[in-house]
Amino acid sequence: MPRCRDDPAPVRVYTVCDESKYLVVRNVPSLGCGDELANLFGTYGPVEECKPMDAEDCEPYTDVFFIKFSQVSNARFAKRKLDESVFLGNRLQVSYAPHFESLSDTKEKLEVRRQEVLGRIKSSAGRHQGTFQYSIAQGSSSGNSHHQTNSNKREYMKTAHAHHVDDPRFSHVPSNKDYFPSESMNATVNLVREKLDKIQSSGDNSDVAAAAASKKPRVDNRRRI
Repeated sequence: MPRCRDDPAPVRVYTVCDESKYLVVRNVPSLGCGDELANLFGTYGPVEECKPMDAEDCEPYTDVFFIKFSQVSNARFAKRKLDESVFLGNRLQVSYAPHFESLSDTKEKLEVRRQEVLGRIKSSAGRHQGTFQYSIAQGSSSGNSHHQTNSNKREYMKTAHAHHVDDPRFSHVPSNKDYFPSESMNATVNLVREKLDKIQSSGDNSDVAAAAASKKPRVDNRRRI
């Protein structure tokens, strides 16, 4: 059934067992271009063998080639780049051929993949550790900066207060002197001063009475320890 143009392209998933350093290339033009094909695949890694497969069924005027890379990673890279690419007017069809592997080839492939996975895990752990240390250092530096800012603010307030006290422009006016030129405003100030004095005196008296009430008389003349 033909695929609709709006449908997404199919995704092919390969496991480590499906991948191989052996490749089968189909739809190669029958023009005696084995050397050109080997040079094309050789740009992605060392090619140990490149030969036509006469026993394979193929379309008219096309050939099927067998290509062996020295490493699986090179074959993986070449397949990803050259599959469905155009070569001398034909679109190549590149597929893995793990059935040509020997026991040693499979063992080597699995060991290489294990080393790759371990390397990725170590690099990921190193990145996470570096990010964690950077966050701690950044938090410490921000804490020191905040402490230094508070210290500078306190020093500035002390200096401003000292200048404020020493500056004759900010001298305090005694309570028995008029501050404003208007008599009504001075009368209002005096009234407020009297109310504040009454409130302060009443508060002092209430504190003394509360302290006296809270003090319990001694029951006897024994010394308290």
